[in-house]
Amino acid sequence: MQLISVISLTFIPLLIGFILLYGTFKQVPTYESFVEGGKEGIKIAVSIIPFLVGMMVSISIFRASGALDALMKWIRPLMNAMGVPAEIVPLLIIRPISGTAALGMTSDLIAVYGPDTFIGRLASVLQGSTDTTFYVLTVYFGAVGIKKMGDALKVGLLADVFGIIVAIIVVAFVFGTK
Repeated sequence: MQLISVISLTFIPLLIGFILLYGTFKQVPTYESFVEGGKEGIKIAVSIIPFLVGMMVSISIFRASGALDALMKWIRPLMNAMGVPAEIVPLLIIRPISGTAALGMTSDLIAVYGPDTFIGRLASVLQGSTDTTFYVLTVYFGAVGIKKMGDALKVGLLADVFGIIVAIIVVAFVFGTK
């Protein structure tokens, strides 16, 4: 275990040193390139701020308005009929929108139900089986100025649905439902 700690502490400085030496060997102005990259990074960060703020406000409104609770009441009978705990539904809804919010919900589910329960295991697998589709589209497509993202949204949400279905099947098969 100590070897891994030594490797992890030395890897990044060695990698940076290698890049600087390689750039110098290839006669690339490494410092100037570094500064240009920093400038570009700041420009990109500033350009995506409106998209991030819009997404955060939308999530807050969705939760604070009671729309999430109303949706939960509507979906609960369907989820129970399929043998999927309704407690997972908020995670299923929030996961494509925000990774941080989904991680918070996963942590809450594990704290309440335990990590070795069906709900805890399913929440954990769902966290790794789906993506933050709306976040990816908002931040990355917004950063490069792509306006038409309808097809990417469809494919991303379809991948999320398949990830959810497979996660439920795998967790039920491997661990059982209780």
